[in-house]
Amino acid sequence: MKYSYLLVVFAFLSCSKNITSNKTWTPYDETSQIESSANNKNERMRFKLIQSKNLDKNEMFKSIASQIGNFNEADYIQLLPYILDKDILSIQKSIDEKKLNYEKLTKWYLYRILKFESNQETFLNAILSINNNAVQEAKLCDKRRAQSKLHPIYGMPILLKDNINTNGMPTTAGAVALKDNNTNDAFIVDQLKAKGAIILGKANLSEWAYFLCTNCPSGYSALGGQTLNPYGRTIFDTGGSSSGSGVSVAANYAVAAVGSETSGSIISPSSQNSIVGLKPTIGKVSRTGIIPISSTLDTAGPMAKNVTDTAILLSAIMGYDKDDATTIHSEGNTVWTNFSENELKGKRLGVFKAYLSNPIYQKTIDKLKLQGAEIIEIEPQNVNFNGFVTFLNADMKVDLPQYLKSYSSVYDAFKTVDDIVAFNKQEAALRIPYGQALFEGIVAETISADDFEKLKMRFLDEAISFFEIPMKTHQLDAIVSINNYNSGHAAMAKYPCLGIPMGYSEAGEPIGITFIARPFEEEKLLQIGYAFEKSNPVRISPKKYN
Repeated sequence: MKYSYLLVVFAFLSCSKNITSNKTWTPYDETSQIESSANNKNERMRFKLIQSKNLDKNEMFKSIASQIGNFNEADYIQLLPYILDKDILSIQKSIDEKKLNYEKLTKWYLYRILKFESNQETFLNAILSINNNAVQEAKLCDKRRAQSKLHPIYGMPILLKDNINTNGMPTTAGAVALKDNNTNDAFIVDQLKAKGAIILGKANLSEWAYFLCTNCPSGYSALGGQTLNPYGRTIFDTGGSSSGSGVSVAANYAVAAVGSETSGSIISPSSQNSIVGLKPTIGKVSRTGIIPISSTLDTAGPMAKNVTDTAILLSAIMGYDKDDATTIHSEGNTVWTNFSENELKGKRLGVFKAYLSNPIYQKTIDKLKLQGAEIIEIEPQNVNFNGFVTFLNADMKVDLPQYLKSYSSVYDAFKTVDDIVAFNKQEAALRIPYGQALFEGIVAETISADDFEKLKMRFLDEAISFFEIPMKTHQLDAIVSINNYNSGHAAMAKYPCLGIPMGYSEAGEPIGITFIARPFEEEKLLQIGYAFEKSNPVRISPKKYN
């Protein structure tokens, strides 16, 4: 009996040893999936295509296979209890106890990406490129650990949204025009690397950070194809534009990811994928070397499976950048070391009365009361954001060419938005299957500089009033919203937002709670969020990916 068991184990290990060498991608007939999506109640879930026609996934798979070598299914399963859904501090503890090391950790994530992304039943189109040196960098982290481990992010594999400049991997914004855009590291990437983080790869996104086409699916890019939600592939929206970052974290493709937001682009995919996302105050995090929409509103931010990891990643990317005039002189703090489960007691939280008709939100608010929070029902102020697209047009018309000139390797071919629009028209079916109405709007924009400044100031004043009137009237610590319902208000007011899993609909679609506070009160948000998360541990992994 024992002999037979050993034979079975030996046979399994022998078969699994070279499993990675057989992992390739073969395009399949997606007609039935596209036809089925045509009936989706959400218009933005009515796909024209799912697979990318512009990127060879097998190139990414080759990079993974060459790095992980003989790492196999048995290795993957053995390490799974120490990595899957574990937070950074737990993973570091396992490494301290020699149950794991950074090399194995990195190989585990690479193997997992290959395992699920090469399978037609489980792929999510979440990854655009892989760092060819990820495992080698992990080995160096193991070698230098005793001397260099000064921050919990050390040795942790992190994914970056593919509008963040990264040396050694193209920075594409998901666009064919930038397929070969090679750059130096963005400031926040320098910050991560200085603390020993491993950049695992680049995550897919809504092309041009969701400012290209109108009424098109979240998470689609011409390079990466259609990002899919692991809680309901082709059924639930991924949220955008940091779609691949949100999906990758939910599916455990990395410890955490960095996204970016102009208005809702971190909070939306965090909510839709049942993870935690923080949209920082403008100035908390550098934007240098990040493909822009709006220099007024853009910011990068952390996305993770829990509040502690979100705080750690925020700490790792913070820092004063002389090339971004908005950044403040602040170093990454260690707020996670002072988290308390009692932080909600006595906190005054404003809730919009209209949202209480949502049963999950109502139930959550009742829980907040039980945890000692004082709940004040408020009515929203009327805000006039007419002209918002005009505002973004004007900013991007200036900011994108400046990025191309200062940081891009494709500047000779693309100097203006007009150049990109003309390029896309040459092979429209491949490059812009949903059109490029927003880019064409940028080209046509004629608002004067004076009118633009007036528009900007009106938006800022109205957005600040939207929050400050109830905050001052009721002495609120924060306002509590749903998903990205108030992301536009927070964006224009430049207020930070923290999104945390709140529950799931009857169909299984994730829904998040969002806490909004005053500028540079990220520490308060994280402390509130930690207490909420500990008292309401509602997050569950997507079934096919646990």
